[in-house]
Amino acid sequence: MHKETFTRPLLPLLFIAGSLLLSACSTMSADPKAGWTAKDYYDEAKSSLDNGEFQTAINNLETLEAQFPFDPYAKQAQLDVAYAYYKFDEPESAISAANRFMRLHPRDPHIDYAYYLKGLVNFNRGSGFMDNWIPRDHARHDASVILQAYNDFSTLVRLYPDSDYAGDAHQRMVFLRNKLAQKEIDIAEFYIERETWLSAINRAKNVIEQYQDSIWSHRALEIMVEGYKNLGIPDLATDAERVLSMNKVDSEQKIASPEDQLGAPPAVARNLN
Repeated sequence: MHKETFTRPLLPLLFIAGSLLLSACSTMSADPKAGWTAKDYYDEAKSSLDNGEFQTAINNLETLEAQFPFDPYAKQAQLDVAYAYYKFDEPESAISAANRFMRLHPRDPHIDYAYYLKGLVNFNRGSGFMDNWIPRDHARHDASVILQAYNDFSTLVRLYPDSDYAGDAHQRMVFLRNKLAQKEIDIAEFYIERETWLSAINRAKNVIEQYQDSIWSHRALEIMVEGYKNLGIPDLATDAERVLSMNKVDSEQKIASPEDQLGAPPAVARNLN
């Protein structure tokens, strides 16, 4: 009897304690972002971008647009999320976001940045932290990727010649043209080693015809002279030698990266409203 009398009063106390615990857990699990405005999400995303927390920035920017699709900050978020994906090394998502912004806002005054960003994404495909120790060579990349980056920048320069990004884009175009020419020369050298002279000549001719203002024009002419001589076509060899004598470009000079000339690319556009 004494044991039963002692146990019963504990039951209400345990029930009350359990209720308080559940209430506390419910309070702790409440969404800390409840009641946030579009500006709150954007400010938090901007802070994350500035701190290099790109995944967090992406989450906040996408939530902003989902919850406030007609708020002016939603348009800003559409462009910033493309930049965040670019910095987070998700090139396909970055390009998709840039294309979406261009499709939704074809007359937006900041659409030039979307074109520029697409060029940057393709320009930097394959980059990584090891580039700080072992710089990568664009000429070793897939030519289609190099050409796509070139076309992206070319579109920007053609459509928006007065853009804040046009100067940087043009420098990258010069750099990429030299790399495309270098890729042709590399293949020509491969054929020379195997004494496949006609194939080597054709690659060199591509440089002269498509990239004649590149620094590799001189080497291309040398290959043509060597190739024609080995094929027993002295007239064409003489013609190539004559043009070569007038070509003073040093194909051994270093191709400076745009970052070496201009510094880091411009940051994401701000304040589109």
